[in-house]
Amino acid sequence: MIDFINFSITDLVDYLLVGLLVYQIFKLIRGTAAMYIFLGIIVFYCIYRLTDALHMNLLSWLLGQVMSVGALALLIVFQQEIRRFLLHLGTRYTQSTRMFRWTQAVFGKKSQGMSLACLDELTQACRKMSETQTGALIVLARRSSLSSIVETGDVMDAVVSRRLIENVFFKNAPLHDGAMLIVLERVKAARCTLPISDNPNVPAHYGMRHRAAMGVSEQTDALVVVVSEETGNISVVKNGQVQKMNSITELRLAIESGMKD
Repeated sequence: MIDFINFSITDLVDYLLVGLLVYQIFKLIRGTAAMYIFLGIIVFYCIYRLTDALHMNLLSWLLGQVMSVGALALLIVFQQEIRRFLLHLGTRYTQSTRMFRWTQAVFGKKSQGMSLACLDELTQACRKMSETQTGALIVLARRSSLSSIVETGDVMDAVVSRRLIENVFFKNAPLHDGAMLIVLERVKAARCTLPISDNPNVPAHYGMRHRAAMGVSEQTDALVVVVSEETGNISVVKNGQVQKMNSITELRLAIESGMKD
């Protein structure tokens, strides 16, 4: 009897879950260099199965040896993508009302909003830097721990104020080259180094600040504010997506809603 005739509901659920997993992986790596690696792995696996079916024993054995360490190789090659996928999965499902309340009860971890005073200081500093075309890169921490990023810069632990932000990003200041990290309404560190996005579809006119903002927002749930040194434009970056702000009011609303998500 042909196997697929004995098809149960469990099999259907199994195939649907596998299809959903593959679809989510495809969405995650679409447009990145990892997409071509993923396609190469699929081609390699098809060749392996073909050589096995044709009883090409030597070639099949060689490919099989490579496949035996495939899981470890995948972890190494797709390290950043796996990290991003797990972060996306955890963030998405903990944001649902019941799950979010449960995680708050167990871990005591809340999504920190931003007070009006802190928000006003931040947006006014961005307005001034936009007018003077002073480049700035400000990372606003949410749920993800950014301790590894803090270690790359100079720890400050200061109150958020427009004068401090403007002084840090002043062109000749020693701390202007890098990102400022704000955690729980405190300037945790400055001159921090951020991971650069490896998305090959990043527009050519985006500089290193935008690429770094995309990189850290792809790997964490942080919200990033970028002020362009070339144009003075202000952008908010979340989940690797850059959104240009047309006014300070729009910036204020984007930060306020982004920190509460």
